[in-house]
Amino acid sequence: MGELTVLLQRAASGDKDAQAPLYRLLYPELMQLARGHLARAGTLSLDATAVLHEAYLRLADAHAPSTNRRVFFAYASKVMHSVIVDYVRERNAEKRGSGERPVTLSSVPDSLFEERSISDIEEALEALARVDERAFSVVEMRYFGGMSEDDIAGALDVSLATVGRDWRKARAFLYERLR
Repeated sequence: MGELTVLLQRAASGDKDAQAPLYRLLYPELMQLARGHLARAGTLSLDATAVLHEAYLRLADAHAPSTNRRVFFAYASKVMHSVIVDYVRERNAEKRGSGERPVTLSSVPDSLFEERSISDIEEALEALARVDERAFSVVEMRYFGGMSEDDIAGALDVSLATVGRDWRKARAFLYERLR
């Protein structure tokens, strides 16, 4: 077991001495993850530090999974995505329906999305989750978490071929939904 996994498990079991070293280990990687989410989200008046700190508070409140590093980072990625979506929803609610600005997510290879608003993308992802939870998890881990197909297969305990099929199925579903 790696140091991070051991610290995650110790912290989850209530060991207060594990929290400081865990924070030092997690912070740089979580900051990089937050920057990646913001880069894909387009221009928002939100910075990576704010996303990371809000996500960290949510992770602490939710008792994040501590089984291993991959599962933790997949979960952290999901939390960061929800922080950004909540921010956009709140901002749009403040504007009282003045409309959303398109967000460009086309910089990612094999991009699923063209110019769409975050709420359009979130609605499509929620629809995918209702239809096929595993395919939704693959999208979350690959697109938002930046995980490789091998890492996803390990985290979901499925074959590499299954991850590939789920990815293709999810892309087709989201393409039709966002068209």
